Amino acid sequence: MSDTDEVVLLDDEGRAIGTAPKSSVHGTDTALHLAFSCHVLNEDGKVLVTRRALSKTTWPGVWSNSFCGHPRPAEPVLSAVHRRAEFELGITLTDIELALPLFRYRAVDTSGIVEYEVCPVYTARTTDEPVLNPLEVVDAMWVDPVDLGTSLTATPWAFSPWLVLQAEQLHLFDSGRPALQRRQAS
Repeated sequence: MSDTDEVVLLDDEGRAIGTAPKSSVHGTDTALHLAFSCHVLNEDGKVLVTRRALSKTTWPGVWSNSFCGHPRPAEPVLSAVHRRAEFELGITLTDIELALPLFRYRAVDTSGIVEYEVCPVYTARTTDEPVLNPLEVVDAMWVDPVDLGTSLTATPWAFSPWLVLQAEQLHLFDSGRPALQRRQAS
């Protein structure tokens, strides 16, 4: 998606109310808009984490989930997931599952830029090794999901806020125990 692409604007109920240029929706007064996140696993059950390019508007250089993106107006979200997997990581996805259909968050980075998104979260699989698009990703690694969950709990500031929030709701990172039970066991 280039800065000339458009994103889908949403009302408070999550209904589409229009479109706006992507370049205009990430600022200090960000409008609620549609996005998605995806967590990709390989054949060994490891999850791909990526480090965002230093040129990214929000959270540059921060470790995050496998990839994120914005569906274009009238583009099915699943089509956007496939498109961004290829564009950012050069991978083909299989076994795509909608894990958190209603995930929504608002976060402000240190520069004051706001992310404010209704962001369905997907999991998927691949047998491909990533080929990184340097405009999007500067590093990537396959990690054990439970080890990543431990790191997210110990050092949440080292990761994108949406990854931390998603991990609290996804069983992928905690051996199947809900986040609340994990905290109570500590």
